[in-house]
Amino acid sequence: MAGYLNETDFVMVEEGFSTQDLLEELTLGASQATKDEVAAFFVADLGAVVRKHFCFLKCLPRVRPFYAVKCNSSSGVLKVLAELGLGFSCANKAEMELVQHIGVPASKIIYASPCKQIAQIKYAAKHGVRLLSFDNEMELAKVVKSHPSAKMVLSIATDDSHSLSRLNLKFGASLKSCRHLLENAKRDHVEVVGVSFHIGSGCPDPQAFAKSISDARLVFEMGAELGHRMHILDLGGGFPGVEGAKMRFDELSAVTSWGLSSCQVILHGIKEAFKKYIWSRSKSSASTPHFKCVIVSPPPYYQIASVINSALDLYFPEGCGVDILAKLGRYYVTSAFTLAVSIIGKKEVLLDQPGREEDTGSAPKTIVYHLHEGVYGIFNSVLFDNTCPTPISQKKPSTEQPVYSSSLWGPVVDGCDCVAEGLWLPQLHVGDWLVFENMGAYTVGVGSLLRGAQTCRITYAMSRVAWEALRGQLLPAEQDEDAEGMCKPLSCGWEITDTLCMGPVFTPASIM
Repeated sequence: MAGYLNETDFVMVEEGFSTQDLLEELTLGASQATKDEVAAFFVADLGAVVRKHFCFLKCLPRVRPFYAVKCNSSSGVLKVLAELGLGFSCANKAEMELVQHIGVPASKIIYASPCKQIAQIKYAAKHGVRLLSFDNEMELAKVVKSHPSAKMVLSIATDDSHSLSRLNLKFGASLKSCRHLLENAKRDHVEVVGVSFHIGSGCPDPQAFAKSISDARLVFEMGAELGHRMHILDLGGGFPGVEGAKMRFDELSAVTSWGLSSCQVILHGIKEAFKKYIWSRSKSSASTPHFKCVIVSPPPYYQIASVINSALDLYFPEGCGVDILAKLGRYYVTSAFTLAVSIIGKKEVLLDQPGREEDTGSAPKTIVYHLHEGVYGIFNSVLFDNTCPTPISQKKPSTEQPVYSSSLWGPVVDGCDCVAEGLWLPQLHVGDWLVFENMGAYTVGVGSLLRGAQTCRITYAMSRVAWEALRGQLLPAEQDEDAEGMCKPLSCGWEITDTLCMGPVFTPASIM
């Protein structure tokens, strides 16, 4: 092992110990604490990060993963990924400082920002970070002046029209402008060593990768004509981070595409579309609504991998001398983090619905719960990604317990600080805990860590079996696909057997 991660950095748990078990212990301790009150915390399963890495290597054996630090810059994540041999894609000086502080060499860092400050370009030059990206003349000119020894990767635009998070407005040069940029680089004696792209997050069509790879081939040929020796292809990100993601079009015809439309149905269609398509009542308990929601997900990993592998074989066949990279963020961390947050306030609000009181004998109401965190903090994905957080109560209500129309709000006095609406929850109280899964992406930022103002504690955990797999850099036996989506134990099904899916993992020490 390289020594980035030590046993003291996380809680070692035994086989079969689950995230739920650890959450129950921590919430109980937080509730009983008389000082240093904790109102929200994360449990991070580092074993899930390790397993995601091995899965990636198996599905895309020719691709070397880099981690997008901006997605989650918590120390445990950076250390475990550095231990696995990943490179790091940094967007600014703070991120470069963070990864170099834990010992990552400059040769494994890409400064990949579409708009770089001159002072930060000089920082990269001073600290040995030589691989930078660019997509316009101004960025090229800044690097020529401040970091003349840099090796540049030309970022090209893609068709991200179907992606949930679209990047082409601020990222990527059009194919028409690539030759001009390559000519300018040649004139200024700047070495362009590769091409990168990013299809955006939440793209439902894996063929977007194939189209972008074919475009990159054209740019490689332009570069070769002009004398650039290109040897790096960066596939960017866009890989889904939720485990067990599958495309489901058969159960909910109202949701027709991944992205804004599906989230609009969930966020705004509670009153209309959900009454027609999603809510149903159990025959055994007519008073208890059962939530049936199918969110159309990005294509599963194997579909994406199949498209990428085929495109690489066609446009960049093995042995062509091109090093294939990918910059992944959500893929590694989304499902590894679970958030527990306490209820700090509660009130009942009567609904103004004429005629309902006469029908039911009581005025209809909804319960408003206030949480310690809101959309201006950990739940920022509600605003920026149109996500729909679904809470899980730490309490285990009985099947006979009634549920009530409920909504969750953050602590800010702001009408936009709404975490979730249209929920049906059992009666909850101030001090109760709600749990949210898949909370690893864009919930922990560099800024708060560097200022020492991190408000949400993180408890890292890993099973002993996962730790041994990490130490040996060996891939555990393949799991049953259907079991993956139900994977709750912190061990994540790491039953090591004598037969491994692949040999020891080799990760090149440098990208240069």
